[in-house]
Amino acid sequence: MKNYTGMYIIRPTLTEEGYQAVVADINAIFESKGGKVLEVNEWGIRDLAYEIEDFKKGYYVKFTVEANAEAVAEYDRICNIKEDVIRHILVKD
Repeated sequence: MKNYTGMYIIRPTLTEEGYQAVVADINAIFESKGGKVLEVNEWGIRDLAYEIEDFKKGYYVKFTVEANAEAVAEYDRICNIKEDVIRHILVKD
């Protein structure tokens, strides 16, 4: 298990319950694969540096996890197909 820091941006058109559901789904990815979510820091709605899919704002979430390679691959897969996540990144600490 290695520590990772990541961030994802959720489309700004969701409700507060929608944001919480996406955050819970992402956290569940790591927990279901044997990892631990160490910290979740929701920054809220912020301006994007450039437009993504015609959005000028996004809901930012930064997090730290302890995960294995399987969980990291699943995170990338889910974020690529989940339409509510418009950008994501995960880097090894």
